[in-house]
Amino acid sequence: MSLDHYYLLGRSGLRVSRLALGTMNFGTGGFHAAYGKTRQESGAVFHRYLEAGGNFVDTADFYTAGESETILGDLIAEAGVRDRVVLTTKFTNSVDPKDPNAGGNGRKHMIRAVEASLRRLRTDYIDLFMLHTWDRITPVEEVVRTFDDLVRAGKIRYAGLSDVPSWYAARAQTYAEAHSLEPVINLQLPYSLIDRAIETEHVAMGQSLGLGITAWSPLGGGFLTGKYRHSDQGLAGEGRLTGAGSPAQARTEREWRLLATLEGVAGELGLTMAQVALNWVATQPGIASAIVGASGTEQLDTTLTALDVELPAELRAQLDEASSVPAASVYRMFTPGYQGWLVNPGLRVGDKPAEYAPVVRNWVPEGSG
Repeated sequence: MSLDHYYLLGRSGLRVSRLALGTMNFGTGGFHAAYGKTRQESGAVFHRYLEAGGNFVDTADFYTAGESETILGDLIAEAGVRDRVVLTTKFTNSVDPKDPNAGGNGRKHMIRAVEASLRRLRTDYIDLFMLHTWDRITPVEEVVRTFDDLVRAGKIRYAGLSDVPSWYAARAQTYAEAHSLEPVINLQLPYSLIDRAIETEHVAMGQSLGLGITAWSPLGGGFLTGKYRHSDQGLAGEGRLTGAGSPAQARTEREWRLLATLEGVAGELGLTMAQVALNWVATQPGIASAIVGASGTEQLDTTLTALDVELPAELRAQLDEASSVPAASVYRMFTPGYQGWLVNPGLRVGDKPAEYAPVVRNWVPEGSG
């Protein structure tokens, strides 16, 4: 499970590491300045990731006001590893609040954004170019056709989507397929033991339509590292989750019980809570890669060993149970219990084994002969 074992991203031939390097903290400018790192600090983390065999690097034009891309471009060029690195960047956020077309997902901004990212990254192509956030107004057809144009122009190799509704991603993929356009191969979404919302629709949709999922915030913004504790004042501990006005201050009893379960599992395995939480995410169905960041090489080294062990089935079951959230509203009807009793009460249908032959057996209640 080490970083030099590569897996295909979605329904494509692109091989990526199971842990991607997130570079939101590369640089000290803009929105992310509070926890940003200097070029020298960023370089140490970047080189350590490459040394470990990693090849999947994630950034965005919005990170540290463009500094992340600039620093990455310099580091990649100096190391001479452009062909080896699978470079991902994203667009959507406005670069000029006075210009209504300087943000969003329209064709004008997409082309402007990719050109600007290419300059900062010091490259003539981007491996994976992603829509960063659904802007709620641009027609999905416009986005898909622009992605196709950028691939044909050689400026990007693959297209992806981040933080979009499942119906939007499904519409994008089916539109691309119907019109012989470049498909989307990747979905970037928040996913962790404390946030499993994408399991409702996104995961199954991705598996069905060929979109590999890369999970951001696999440690729940740091909550799952164990450095935060319950106190009379809410969340106690040193970190950005305890900053003034942080919405993370409000935690439920279920989340604190989950943290206790995670701590117990980590203790049994002799791992840190962060390693267990990351391992769980990276080995979940439909997850192609988990995005990890680091404040330094020591933290990165600990993170990179998260996949060196396999979670025992009984301990994974404990984590699954502690982190599960009951299906809501109409989604309850799609659970196995409802499917068995309401949709087709006369049939028992299970997973298909290898060499499956389509045979339907009548279901006979236990004890009825």
